[in-house]
Amino acid sequence: MWDDGGVTACTRYWFRECPVKTTSFNPARFAPLDASESARRLQETWAATLRGDRSPIAPRPVIGQSWQRVKRFGVQPEQGTGSVLLQAEEIEHRRTSTALADVMPVLSGGLGSVADASLQIMVVTDAEGRVLWREGNAGVLRRADTICLEEGAAWSEDTTGTNAIGTALTAGAAVQVHSAEHFVRTLHNWTCAAAPVHDPRDGRLLGIIDVSGPDSTFHPATLALVDSVSRLAESELRTRHLGSIERLRAVAAPILCRLGGRALVVDTHGWLAAVTGMPPIDRVPLPNSFGAGRYWLPPLGTCVAEPLPGGWLLRVTEADTSGCASRVVLDLGEPRRPSATVAGAAGSWAQDLSPRHAELLYVLALHRRGRSAAELALDLFGDPTRTVTVRAELSRLRRRFTGLLDHRPYRFREEVEVEVILPDDPVDLLPQSTAPAVVGARVSGRHEGRQ
Repeated sequence: MWDDGGVTACTRYWFRECPVKTTSFNPARFAPLDASESARRLQETWAATLRGDRSPIAPRPVIGQSWQRVKRFGVQPEQGTGSVLLQAEEIEHRRTSTALADVMPVLSGGLGSVADASLQIMVVTDAEGRVLWREGNAGVLRRADTICLEEGAAWSEDTTGTNAIGTALTAGAAVQVHSAEHFVRTLHNWTCAAAPVHDPRDGRLLGIIDVSGPDSTFHPATLALVDSVSRLAESELRTRHLGSIERLRAVAAPILCRLGGRALVVDTHGWLAAVTGMPPIDRVPLPNSFGAGRYWLPPLGTCVAEPLPGGWLLRVTEADTSGCASRVVLDLGEPRRPSATVAGAAGSWAQDLSPRHAELLYVLALHRRGRSAAELALDLFGDPTRTVTVRAELSRLRRRFTGLLDHRPYRFREEVEVEVILPDDPVDLLPQSTAPAVVGARVSGRHEGRQ
């Protein structure tokens, strides 16, 4: 930390609110249970499940849940996998506007050459499951054309059924799908493993990296490899972001030295570069739509935002930092993009939520009288002893939603009106979540849209 004329630059840097992968990956949850299980046995399971019969070998949970979803989408097991391709101009636009373009050398070096040598291909999609890049074995690339696994094609579950790309999008985790685990019969001669890549600046899903090939190329270690490369890509994005923060800090220092009062400079995602006249904070959560002008931000109060190269100058104009929020709308209707809108006399503010924060706010909305740390640990992890993790998450959440949440017990403030918008089908409630409270709501079908 340094000080120059009353300007403090914060050198601490954490990606606290993003789903950074820090725990060891357990491929057993998302890989076929037995690598030697024959395609014939998988075919029997697939056929029996579609008939509604009881199969000697039940599909893995991640596959069974996916089959249920795609049937609700209206996907037919005998349909093709074709889709309307994006135009070349749209593909190029999506390539240049995604951070995945910055890590393509990492992905190619980590997976492209391996896929080529193992008679497979590497596929990179955006957050909608649209294929943006692919490379690998020339023969497999030609074979992939026959199933529309090509640039611009759609590979979400609602288009092509259960497949590693689409199922990883929905599950929010690395997934391997082999042979007849694919819902559409056309894909039974294929095997694939995919993992999501998140933007460490805001936790947003950037897309999916996938390795696909003929079913004869199946290997259980492919899943762990793909997941490891996705972590490597996120690490590269983190390093690039730190560099951009340092450049913004150099721009901010002389500007803040000339200002009186409280002000801070943040990047376009709200991460702090420098501050003057007030204690440093890690991040200011910016609204989804943000530009120059006057805003009410819960952590700061009313601010005037001015653009800077690579970020924003925020000048705090009111001493009140608690805000005057009176209403919160927790929108869980979009399965892959939960958000919260906060409104009050000073204005409104909206932002996307990380999966963990969406879970916590959902549970607190259900229990307006409050929950202890042990109860929340049971709600989220099924383990009442994980109170340290819960308290850390709630501390971050309370800083982010200043004036909205109380503690002892943790709860929304009594004067705050809370509305929860739920998906039409309970199964689509936070589909990435494994929290017992969320899973129980999916199973029971309980819809409590307004609290």
